[in-house]
Amino acid sequence: MKAFLFASIAILIGFNLHAQDVQLPTPVRSGGKPLMDALNQRHSTRTFQDKEFSLQQLSDLLWAANGFNRADKRTAPTANNRQELELYVTTSKSLYFYDARNHLLKEVKKGDFVAIVPLNLIFVADMQKASGREYAYIGCGFVSQNIYLYVVSEGLGTVVRGSFDKERLHSLLELKPSQEVLLTQSVGYSR
Repeated sequence: MKAFLFASIAILIGFNLHAQDVQLPTPVRSGGKPLMDALNQRHSTRTFQDKEFSLQQLSDLLWAANGFNRADKRTAPTANNRQELELYVTTSKSLYFYDARNHLLKEVKKGDFVAIVPLNLIFVADMQKASGREYAYIGCGFVSQNIYLYVVSEGLGTVVRGSFDKERLHSLLELKPSQEVLLTQSVGYSR
C-alpha cells in the first residue's frame, strides 16, 4: 500500500506536473511475454496514439533499456564495461536525463519535445569513455533491442529514428564535446 501511495504521489507531484527531477518507482523485474514470443512479435511501429505512459511503465521501460541489474552492470552490455551510453527522455512537457544509477529522471529543460508520440529516447555516448567508436554503436544496438523486446512484451510500439539533426540535439541536450548523439527511438501506444 505504501508503494502504491508513493507512486501515486510521485505521479501527481512529479510526473504530470513535470516538476524538476522525477524519482521513478522500483521497476517490475518479472513477468512479461516469453522471450521467443517477444522475438516473434518484434516489429517497428510508425503511428502512435496520443496517450501517455504511467510512471511505472516509464520506470520499467528505462530499466529494461539500460538500467542497473547488478551493482556495477547494466541490462545492456558494453565493451570492457565502459558504460559510455546514456539515455535522454523527451516528453510533451520536459526533457530529462535518465540517471540509471539512481533510477531517476533529471530534468534538463522544460518544453514540448515530442510530436504525436508520448516519448522519445535519445541515445548519447561519451566517446572518451568508449573502448572505440564501433563499440559505442554496438552498445547502442543492445539498448535499442532491449527497448523493442520490452515494448512488444507490454503491447506498446516503437521505432528507431536514424534521421535527426545531430547538431541541434547536441545543443539542446547541452552535451560536452566528447558526447555524441547516436540514435533516437520513439515509444508509444500503437495506433
